[in-house]
Amino acid sequence: MKNNNKNNNKIKITIYSPNYYTYGAMVIGGALQKSNTKYNIKLIKNIDDNNLKLLLKSDFVLLSLYSTSQIIDENLKNIVNFIKRKSKNTKIFVGGPVSAYPEIILGELPVDGVIIGEGELITPNIIEGSKEGLAYRDINNNEIIINTPKLKKLETLHADLLIPNNIANQSIRGANVYIETHRGCIGNCTFCQVPKFFGKEIRSKPLDEVLNEVKQFKKRGVKRIAISGGTGSLYNFKKEVNKSMFIELLEEVSNIIGAKNLSVPDMRVDYVDEDTLNAIKKYTIGWVFFGLESGSDNILKSMKKGVSVKKNLNSIELAKQCSVKVGGSFIVGAPNEKEIDHLLTKDFIVDAELDDIFVSMAEPIPKTELCNLVLDTDIKNNPSFKPHNGQYKKLNLTEGEARCFDLMLHSENWKSNPNMITKQLYSILLNESKKDGKNIRNITELIFKYDKYLI
Repeated sequence: MKNNNKNNNKIKITIYSPNYYTYGAMVIGGALQKSNTKYNIKLIKNIDDNNLKLLLKSDFVLLSLYSTSQIIDENLKNIVNFIKRKSKNTKIFVGGPVSAYPEIILGELPVDGVIIGEGELITPNIIEGSKEGLAYRDINNNEIIINTPKLKKLETLHADLLIPNNIANQSIRGANVYIETHRGCIGNCTFCQVPKFFGKEIRSKPLDEVLNEVKQFKKRGVKRIAISGGTGSLYNFKKEVNKSMFIELLEEVSNIIGAKNLSVPDMRVDYVDEDTLNAIKKYTIGWVFFGLESGSDNILKSMKKGVSVKKNLNSIELAKQCSVKVGGSFIVGAPNEKEIDHLLTKDFIVDAELDDIFVSMAEPIPKTELCNLVLDTDIKNNPSFKPHNGQYKKLNLTEGEARCFDLMLHSENWKSNPNMITKQLYSILLNESKKDGKNIRNITELIFKYDKYLI
């Protein structure tokens, strides 16, 4: 009975990470747990009756969001509105990469504030009443106040994680969890938010701490781990790639979890060589996933990828020579993409003979250069809105959706192990293209709604 009373006296904090227990949500939970023993912290990823009651009984609800589409998700909006109606004393804060554009969040969700930047730095203080690092709407004049944190990023990465007991039940692209080994990216990709949010300097977590986290996850039943951080081989990058540290990272993690249970999916073609690829083959599931984006040098240049079509093909060939399977992702439907660029990408896919292929439409993440390009493009000329009048006209697709669908169909025929296009597969790919197109249009309409904060 005493334990129950003690729990009742604690400040109740619920972290809601929709659909998945993200690494960032676990970091915030761990930071709060470490900062004060009077917190009773729960981490949830779905909403059922029990979790809804938990949210209503919470003193604080922290929404851990990583995607612009989550801000405009009707289900999330309904949950936030329900909490505000039923539990007026519950404070709701939003954190995560979406905090880069707090004005949009405060315009779309009736939350009490947005935690800016790297949340483990400032969230414990905000719970205690501080407003440093908090963006919120002034109730007196409806003005948005943004209190930029004095310390915007951690100099040294360190994490005490709050790991849910049932984390082994989730699957994110085949892994139970994506772990963070470093933050930042030295790239300049126009569609990417990472350098702006985490900075261009690579900050790496000490190897012993990474290994300790892996051991903790294993104790909780985790079987499959993916190493994340933007580009895996940038671990411990200091002016140049630290190849030996990256290989040691893979070897040591593999010794704990097993090579068949480890992946390092996100790689750049300009930061791999024979040694790193051989290590990926030896210590992981033996796959790399390159962000290839396009088969057009003009598009790659406009994206500021820093690589050429020839470099992409050479790196794919090198990976194959090292017996590493290669997946590639492509982006279609940017405002400046022309029909010839699309045709060149189809030719590239034929030449590359990739083992797996992912296609998505260009998403204008707020405050990226792609976002600015979309805002500068008339809607009627934007492929995400412009009606398609070509071979798929009867399907009522936009030009962007048609290119996405066409490239998906084409990819199935030109993988290393081609797939026959059945009626079922055709329908699946068509629906995926339409769903992606709708999502991109929703986000595009959102950035136009708040363009005064983005230009």
